Amino acid sequence: MGKKALVVDDNANNLLLEKDLLEVAGFTVFEAENAADGIAAARREKPDIILMDVRLPDMRGTEAARILRQDEETVDIPIVFVTSSVMAEGIEEIKDINSSGFIGKPINTRTFVEEISQFIRH
Repeated sequence: MGKKALVVDDNANNLLLEKDLLEVAGFTVFEAENAADGIAAARREKPDIILMDVRLPDMRGTEAARILRQDEETVDIPIVFVTSSVMAEGIEEIKDINSSGFIGKPINTRTFVEEISQFIRH
């Protein structure tokens, strides 16, 4: 059975690009356009990895990640923040969250799947 990924991003173009890259690599992809839907999808689908934007319309992606870390069913799912806000304070915000990492936007389409695969437990 292939790997499952959840992409949480309110930008339709980013969502589509990440989804396409992951599907080509054999992932089953679930998507959400805001943090609340992303949290619900993570609990329902139990993906192997979550790709999350930091700036979402209803709450910050890091806040959503903290909620997922408090739930025993989602506590160990790796979360990779795909964000253009890689300033020092953004990195500080992310590094406090267990099993997480980040990839800067714009993403490199040639290395994207390889980069996120490093975060998945095999």
